[in-house]
Amino acid sequence: MADIEQYYMKPPGSCFWVAVLDGNVVGIVAARAHEADNTVELLRMSVDSRFRGKGIAKALGRKVLEFALVHNYSAVVLGTTAVKVAAHKLYESLGFRHMGSSDHYVLPGMTLSLAERLFFQVRYHRYRLQLREE
Repeated sequence: MADIEQYYMKPPGSCFWVAVLDGNVVGIVAARAHEADNTVELLRMSVDSRFRGKGIAKALGRKVLEFALVHNYSAVVLGTTAVKVAAHKLYESLGFRHMGSSDHYVLPGMTLSLAERLFFQVRYHRYRLQLREE
């Protein structure tokens, strides 16, 4: 997130959207293409907790789906460590299918020390929305 323009705006097949309400940023989402398998990855979806439940996340998700369709990608994929059921329900309401999860996901910056291995486990979920067959 240190350089949004460089990471999300300049690479081909990538974009970044901001939801603004009354002049305030209330949500964000990004898309990044993976040309090798003709997919777009939905990244960084976040909505300010004061504005959740108002359809903002769904609108942001739909923006990524529109982007993928316009640019002829075959699928949209995402990975999440979200523990809130509402996040998973949102992805499914947009048409994503849960493709599986892994229990020993390592977050950037983790050292896998004994303490981390004993007390800090992250479940990583993968979702996919097939737009068209290749």
